[in-house]
Amino acid sequence: MTYDVTVLTDRRWVREDENDWYSRQLHTEDRLVLEALQRAGLRAARRAWDDPDFDWNTTHAALFRTTWDYFDRFAEFSPWLDKVGRSIRLFNEAALIRWNIDKHYLGALAESGINTVPTYFVERGDPRSLLNVTAALGWEDLILKPTVSGAARHTYRFAHTETETLECTFGDLVEAEAMMLQPFQAQVLEAGELSLMVIDGKVTHAIRKTPKKGDFRVQDDHGGSVHQHTPSAEEARFAEAAVAAVPFDVLYARVDLVRDNAGQLAIMELEMIEPELFFRFCPEAADRLAHGLAHRLARH
Repeated sequence: MTYDVTVLTDRRWVREDENDWYSRQLHTEDRLVLEALQRAGLRAARRAWDDPDFDWNTTHAALFRTTWDYFDRFAEFSPWLDKVGRSIRLFNEAALIRWNIDKHYLGALAESGINTVPTYFVERGDPRSLLNVTAALGWEDLILKPTVSGAARHTYRFAHTETETLECTFGDLVEAEAMMLQPFQAQVLEAGELSLMVIDGKVTHAIRKTPKKGDFRVQDDHGGSVHQHTPSAEEARFAEAAVAAVPFDVLYARVDLVRDNAGQLAIMELEMIEPELFFRFCPEAADRLAHGLAHRLARH
């Protein structure tokens, strides 16, 4: 059988585990997307991106949804992306995925006039100590994380006075990969982090993520909570402008933002590879996604 689009997951999530809330939630989201694609008149399937038995010549396009192992298996994912991207359409496109994988894109957004959380990049192999780097920045409360990461992997919050406790960890990390430092944004603890879903250029819905007591990570797999949020006109304009500044065609994006320490809206991250898009809060947004994809396929 030939498909118009194949919805991509990773091998852990191919089958639903009804006894696990996370698996049930994930499959609910993917079902909403599959049903919307079918309503848009597209023949759709769902497969793991690394399925050895799937013939990629039998699909016209692939839609990244829950490929949440790509950064842990990047040595396999990267050549797969090149190979499959040469023969079928990818949403989002491979060039955008590569741009978005590395959070150096935050610097590019800032240069385009989009307010982002201040970010300092420490390139791989930098011989300086963490103390030396942070002393030059002058930030008192900091976040350290890799430039290529997800799900809060190797993410640390620390005070400038506690730098010594992370020196060995920092040294090991920067020997292997580029890292980034940001001033901690106090509003994350007080108001959480907003995520605005931008589908085909327009905000469709939003959620607010808040950390559990005593933590700063807002992801639900770290104990954070998700709440429906009605975005203000200011928030919607800001999110749409941030996506419009991306130098690629963007079918879908999740714009993670906060009020920064100066009280201004600021980008924490733009997630355009496989973000959770929280369709369960707004099922009609899946239809906008499907129609945007169908329109792009029809144009080519």
